[in-house]
Amino acid sequence: MAPDTGRKPRDVANSTGRPIPRNMTQQVEKVVAQVGSIILGKARQIRLAIACLLARGHLLIEDIPGVGKTMLAHALATSLGLDFQRIQFTSDLLPADIIGVSIYDRENGGFRFHPGPIFSQVVLADEVNRATPKAQSALLEAMEEHQVTAEGETRRLRQPFFVIATQNPSYQVGTFPLPESQLDRFLMRIHLGYPDNEAERALLQGEDRRDLLAGLDPCMTAQELIALQHDAQQIHASAALLDYVQALVGHTRRAAEYVNGLSPRAALAVLYAARAWALMAGRGHAVPEDVQAVLPGVVGHRLIPADETGRINGADVAARLIRQVAIP
Repeated sequence: MAPDTGRKPRDVANSTGRPIPRNMTQQVEKVVAQVGSIILGKARQIRLAIACLLARGHLLIEDIPGVGKTMLAHALATSLGLDFQRIQFTSDLLPADIIGVSIYDRENGGFRFHPGPIFSQVVLADEVNRATPKAQSALLEAMEEHQVTAEGETRRLRQPFFVIATQNPSYQVGTFPLPESQLDRFLMRIHLGYPDNEAERALLQGEDRRDLLAGLDPCMTAQELIALQHDAQQIHASAALLDYVQALVGHTRRAAEYVNGLSPRAALAVLYAARAWALMAGRGHAVPEDVQAVLPGVVGHRLIPADETGRINGADVAARLIRQVAIP
């Protein structure tokens, strides 16, 4: 996390001079605390997930079954006060099951479109890599354009719109690897991992997480979340910070140790996520530490070392990149 700047609690001015309300960032802290009461011992992952959503990105959560991936998505949606739909991805899932389908209406003598779960504000694509590539591709237009095209007609999606996808490790039975084009649509990928001993003991001794989840109340409204997203876009990024982002991206394109370098979309993802992280820290400007904090989540699923195969640790890839590229 970026260091504390020592500011007293007050509104923080962004690059345009318009103050960012302090109470809005306090609401974010309430979301972090509330989700943290459900997903124990994972404060950093929760913050990364919220930063991803504030940056108007989509989140991929990859881990083994049973560590709380689905619970985290549901807790986030509830705490942010957004409509939520869960799609269980299976090998027989069809694109129409996601987008929707037209059914003949006898009374009107014509076809009527019945929207699918993609028309919710938060869509949980649970175990997304258990569906075939054809079903996975139904998410692409929605994630990139915030719209879907069905039967020749384009329909806009509600705002804010987030896809939170979970996936099991690719070495497990019954999975279809996500193509690079779809992986790139996710602004971040995070891993939850096993809880530490203290968190697991509290989990064993506490109430059922599903019962606690049912008792959660929204910490903000959809309109307040949209306002925070706008504030995140206005966080100042200095020329020196942009130099650092370009240096990181440029190194991956020149170095022979990576299969492919980071794309311009990846560079924008780093910048947007760093701005959101700065906003959550209560600052009106982003610093290199913000870039370094979000880098593992942003580049871990985009960079593949040329000398490694199998399971790739995004944190290790990002740590290597941070060591190789000096802050300008």
